[in-house]
Amino acid sequence: MFEGKIAVVTGSARGIGQAIAYNLAARGADIVLCDIKAEWLSESAEGVKKLGRKAYCFELDVTNATAVQNAFNDIAAETGRIDILVNNAGITKDGLLMRMSEEDWDAVLTVNLKGTFACTKAVSRIMMKQRSGSIINIASVVGLMGNAGQANYAASKGGVIAFTKSIAKEFASRNIRANAVAPGFISSKMTDALSDEVRQKMLEAIPLASFGTPEDVANAVAFLASDQSSYITGQVISVNGGMVM
Repeated sequence: MFEGKIAVVTGSARGIGQAIAYNLAARGADIVLCDIKAEWLSESAEGVKKLGRKAYCFELDVTNATAVQNAFNDIAAETGRIDILVNNAGITKDGLLMRMSEEDWDAVLTVNLKGTFACTKAVSRIMMKQRSGSIINIASVVGLMGNAGQANYAASKGGVIAFTKSIAKEFASRNIRANAVAPGFISSKMTDALSDEVRQKMLEAIPLASFGTPEDVANAVAFLASDQSSYITGQVISVNGGMVM
């Protein structure tokens, strides 16, 4: 499906980002792995290579727009092209608004929203010259419905959704598509550590009565990156078991 394609995945050292990298590699793409510390990427790189694909590792601070532009220039010089960008890098710093510090607000908005902006801007010139490309931004169900204690995270992910729709309109004439995936509650070390009572409350909010997996998100990303979705742009695909309909 993706033979000869180059995919850049930010925040790909673990979790959803790692699953996305493996999924795209299994379908034939060579993967550019990016995270805040290069040494974190060794496991992901090994996994991509085991799938028979090339793995390029780049240390990338998505909050530094100049460093991002330089990194994408280096990526394009090394790989020759960039066909897919998955903006997955993100953080949370949860807390009730009345207790939330300005630092925690700024940190989440800077990584999640500004980081998506910086990487998208950097890749846009490359994709425009190619006259092709697919950009997938990882949003969240919280960006659609809000959540108490996550005002900063919800604002950042709601911003990612609006940003995605705007760039989809800007880039369409150059055959570049932009879509978002909004995961719901996804199984992780964090959810595994929750008490049975808390887990049960979360499950009661999900019509399918189960947590999603990183692979569920990765499958949606792969679809949006592929030619199977060639007539889809500016959309948000919710992977949340029915939490938001």
